[in-house]
Amino acid sequence: MLAAEAPKSNADTETQSPNGDGRKRNRKICICVTLLILLLLIFKVLLVLSLTLFKPKNPTATVDSVVVDHLRTSVDVLNLKANLNLTLQAHLALKNPNRVGFSFGSTSALLSYKGQLVGEAPLPANRVGPQKTLHMNVKLTLMADRLLSESQVFSDVMSGSIPVNAFVKVAGRVSVFNVFKIKVKSSASCDVTISVSSRNVTSQHCKYSSKL
Repeated sequence: MLAAEAPKSNADTETQSPNGDGRKRNRKICICVTLLILLLLIFKVLLVLSLTLFKPKNPTATVDSVVVDHLRTSVDVLNLKANLNLTLQAHLALKNPNRVGFSFGSTSALLSYKGQLVGEAPLPANRVGPQKTLHMNVKLTLMADRLLSESQVFSDVMSGSIPVNAFVKVAGRVSVFNVFKIKVKSSASCDVTISVSSRNVTSQHCKYSSKL
């Protein structure tokens, strides 16, 4: 009897083994599906937060003030020529209204005269913390060798006022949870009029723009 029952036991083992493997495979599939659902839920929550509480807002670059740091002029009336040496001190502010940090790359502040670039100052890459404002002082020096039209300089010096433009553009990105990264740009352009006699700024008109 014992010898007859032994083959039956082996047959039962062979028939039960595939079922055991099937149960393990089903268990793995259930675990994978559950993890996938959890990941999708987490992604959905992050997406909702990024579109509501952490919705990106435009950082704003402003020029709070422009002052004359140095101004020297000389006039050659016979030849209708004028030499101009000018250095401006500009105070910039970059405000980040977002609940996450804003990082921007290196750029330059530009000084123009009659639409012609006559000076620039580098601005290194930096980061503005959540809902913080970064203050920067920039020195813009006019490079006399870039002034192509001496007659215009002569006319402005003789009239007693020198018009220049200070411009800065900042480009960077806001990163939400290190997953959603949105590019943003902000710029400030200021038309400044400088008095030759008093050596100070008599008017300043600025335009600002920003976009995601």
